[in-house]
Amino acid sequence: MRIDPFDHAILVALQKDGAMTNAALSDIVNLSASQVSRRRAALEQAGVIDGYSARLSAAKLGFGMRAITRVNLKSHGQEKEDAFARFVETQPQICAAFSVSGDADYVLDIRVRDLDAFADFIHQKLLPHPQVVQVRSEIVLKTLKDQGGVVLA
Repeated sequence: MRIDPFDHAILVALQKDGAMTNAALSDIVNLSASQVSRRRAALEQAGVIDGYSARLSAAKLGFGMRAITRVNLKSHGQEKEDAFARFVETQPQICAAFSVSGDADYVLDIRVRDLDAFADFIHQKLLPHPQVVQVRSEIVLKTLKDQGGVVLA
């Protein structure tokens, strides 16, 4: 799909506030609300817009601890990696998971209430997984930037 300047402006605005109405968007991009609605629907249909969500404060909801955890698997192959992916999908503590290059096979972004909950997750869930051979974690002390989204220059 070709993104023109109007679509670009719609995407930038929605990435800042996904709850923005078509009327509010029309003021920003200088199109009618009906034109914005058609363009927005086309962007959704094309899969350019994956969905909408609210950014919640993990700390205010009691999830004050975040860790970046690197995982190495014992062996590789599609079946084993699919099994690990299914495991990751079922763990609510894992907010994001990435297959990566470098010294780890996967990097996990883990959010929990506290250090005890993190230790429980690591020792009772992650380490016992049959494919996991090594786990290394860094506790996030301070978040400098957590923008998310896509940079639309």
